[in-house]
Amino acid sequence: MFVDRVLSGMRPTGALHLGHYHGVLKNWIRLQHEFECFFFVADWHALTTHYDTPEIVEQNAWDMVIDWLAAGVDPSQATLFIQSRVPQHAELHLLLSMITPLGWLERVPTYKDQQEKLSDKDLSTYGFLGYPLLQSADILIYRANRVPVGDDQVPHIEFTREIARRFNHIYGREPGFEAKAEAAVKKLGAKRARLYRELRTKFLEQGEAAALEAAHALLEKAQNLARGDRERLFGYLEGGGKMILTEPQALLTEASKMPGLDGQKMSKSYDNTVGLRDDPDSITKKIRTMPTDPARIKRNDPGDPAKCPVWQLHLVYADDTRKQWVQQGCRSAGIGCLECKQPVIDAVLSEMKPMRERAQRYLDDPTLVKSIIADGCEKAQKLAEETMREVREVMGLNYR
Repeated sequence: MFVDRVLSGMRPTGALHLGHYHGVLKNWIRLQHEFECFFFVADWHALTTHYDTPEIVEQNAWDMVIDWLAAGVDPSQATLFIQSRVPQHAELHLLLSMITPLGWLERVPTYKDQQEKLSDKDLSTYGFLGYPLLQSADILIYRANRVPVGDDQVPHIEFTREIARRFNHIYGREPGFEAKAEAAVKKLGAKRARLYRELRTKFLEQGEAAALEAAHALLEKAQNLARGDRERLFGYLEGGGKMILTEPQALLTEASKMPGLDGQKMSKSYDNTVGLRDDPDSITKKIRTMPTDPARIKRNDPGDPAKCPVWQLHLVYADDTRKQWVQQGCRSAGIGCLECKQPVIDAVLSEMKPMRERAQRYLDDPTLVKSIIADGCEKAQKLAEETMREVREVMGLNYR
């Protein structure tokens, strides 16, 4: 119905590390060349769990944007902005809350999971209960149809789809909808109108998903349609009303394979990270002091790579030849642990060197970052306001 648009964000709750780079940023860098991308600093989301320490948000927000740019996110290819600078997010969140059943929020799997993981915080707040709906507003306000997530976040996308579907069902039934939709069909031209009706019949009567996809493609190519007519025809295809909010699809990403220094998932909670701002000496020290196979007490004791956290880093950075060298050398005690760690150190330093160099430009001149964000916020606001005008209209709030 709309252009292929990707939306994703990060909460500014701490320094970024290699887990963020391999798990999220590398994917963003790829997506920015394939789709229209909007990447945002989710500062309101940070307050859902860090409401009592708001002082961390501002500096973390700017540092995080610098890390995005240093990693290779390109502001000429993607729009970067800060959530709280686009107040339409809050407006849509409020309006969607009017139609969202309380039980829908309570059943989001991560709601109880996060309460258990963050048991040291009081999360019995409206803000925390409502954060999935704020996520939905973040997505729906840009009519993003692709949202990169891991498996654990898919329920959030399904929740957003349900919200969009409920909103369209309640507010998409404009007076005289079918007559207006039929009038819009005629605007396609005789040939396309006939094909549209055939595809619509196949989907509604026979449930052919391929027919629905073909009809979507047909409408996307019909450049002569006004937005209102296009929305009506997309809704009419499925027997519903005007499609105001787009139902997003989860763009599944591979789970981060970046292990921490102790073999667990890299996380600041485990104090096992290599930060994107760490200097070479700090990185070298962290990797050289990593734990290894407990069986290798002496240099000539053989070991098992599967029991060593360093091996997990070789799986990320080493080619097949290097992996074979590690396997043979460790099991035969042909190489020592420090010798085994050196290629990992070299690989990490090599990976991070261009990032440090790119970051320095923005650290030397912070106005560059603020200018990028200002431009991104302006673009995001314009797009968000387009959606909100239609939302206000169908909800009876367009009067003055």
